[in-house]
Amino acid sequence: MTHRIFRSSFASIYQLYVAKVERKGRSKDELDQVIGWLTGYDAAGLQRVLTDETDLESFFVEAPAFNPNSALITGVICGYRVEEIEDPLMQRMRYLDKLVDELAKGRKLEKILRGDTVAASVTRSEP
Repeated sequence: MTHRIFRSSFASIYQLYVAKVERKGRSKDELDQVIGWLTGYDAAGLQRVLTDETDLESFFVEAPAFNPNSALITGVICGYRVEEIEDPLMQRMRYLDKLVDELAKGRKLEKILRGDTVAASVTRSEP
């Protein structure tokens, strides 16, 4: 059985993420970098999934390049240790939740991206 959350549009969740990080003094650009690092979406791809109202399941399943360093993401989110979540799709979603929490809590971007300095250019694409 598929979790109900996976039928939600990524755009609706994204707006909650933006509000959360901006409320804590972080930027939408930083959020987009984090999303790009984890999923491989560049700015155009991210804009497309937002415009198309892509559901969460499709967002993660169709991610261009899910970061292999995502396994370095550990800790508790929503009462569960992310590294112990068995459903791969739910784990990917919780990885993103964890990264957004770290961003909102003021953690340095290089630490959130697990030391990956290449990620800074991932979401930047010229129009």
